[in-house]
Amino acid sequence: MKHYLILFTLLFISLAGFSQNHIIPLWENTPPLQKEMSLQEEAIQEGILRISNVQIPTIEVYLPTKQIATGKAVLIFPGGGYGILAYDWEGTDFAKWLNSQGIAGIVVKYRLPISKSLTDPKEVPLLDAQRALRLVRHQAEEWNIDPNQIGIMGFSAGGHLASTLSTQYAHQLDRELDSIDLLSARPDFSILVYPVITFNERFTHGGSKKNLLGENPDPDLVTRFSNELNVDENTPPTFLIHAQDDQAVPLENSILYYQALHAAGVEASLHIYPKGGHGFAFGMGRGAVANWREVLLDWINNLN
Repeated sequence: MKHYLILFTLLFISLAGFSQNHIIPLWENTPPLQKEMSLQEEAIQEGILRISNVQIPTIEVYLPTKQIATGKAVLIFPGGGYGILAYDWEGTDFAKWLNSQGIAGIVVKYRLPISKSLTDPKEVPLLDAQRALRLVRHQAEEWNIDPNQIGIMGFSAGGHLASTLSTQYAHQLDRELDSIDLLSARPDFSILVYPVITFNERFTHGGSKKNLLGENPDPDLVTRFSNELNVDENTPPTFLIHAQDDQAVPLENSILYYQALHAAGVEASLHIYPKGGHGFAFGMGRGAVANWREVLLDWINNLN
């Protein structure tokens, strides 16, 4: 009996060590637009895991079992005003939920523009987002993912980054490229959850705008990063969700983006709930908004 107990214990440890999630750096060596400094990433767990001062951007990959895999994947950009990342609340928790639906969930730990190690802070989040999507496309066959069914999901400021990637996926910087950089960074679909969209003074989230562009940004940069102004017919199909009582990021952000998508002939779905506030994530205990994920799954399953 003792012999079998030992074998069972060893088998359990072996299976526990075979995890479906793994972490991969986005870049080899020092990432672009970053100088070598003795800065350390910070992580604080106080109900929500808040990560700041990211120096090594990564993707954390959660793959569903092959028996239920749909071939779809979603890259997740946690929010945090471009100052921190709400890494579990708007990241790994959703990756695990997507796995249960047969969808690969991939959390992007992107660099934040307030880091002192960055040489051109405004460009860095988009650069990391482009790289993350290209890297997943590069690994698609190995990870049992359809390279034409890779979407993105962004929350709050992560929604701003996701909408920036949706409208500026082809933006190029003058830098040395590798084979992964030659792949398309265009998402196949986009999910924006209480997103920051515009940097228009009337409706923007001031903290996100300041952290990305600085105190008194050039008007041309305000226009460039007001993503409702950059939608065209090639912007991917988009699902938007917002609460009417959001006091941090006004509802108009989602409405402006939806109107731009509709005008460009892009398939879009806008869902507004009367209550939920900001940062509701799964929406548990906040009334009808808790059902938004079921609505999202219907939308994903019916994408053309």
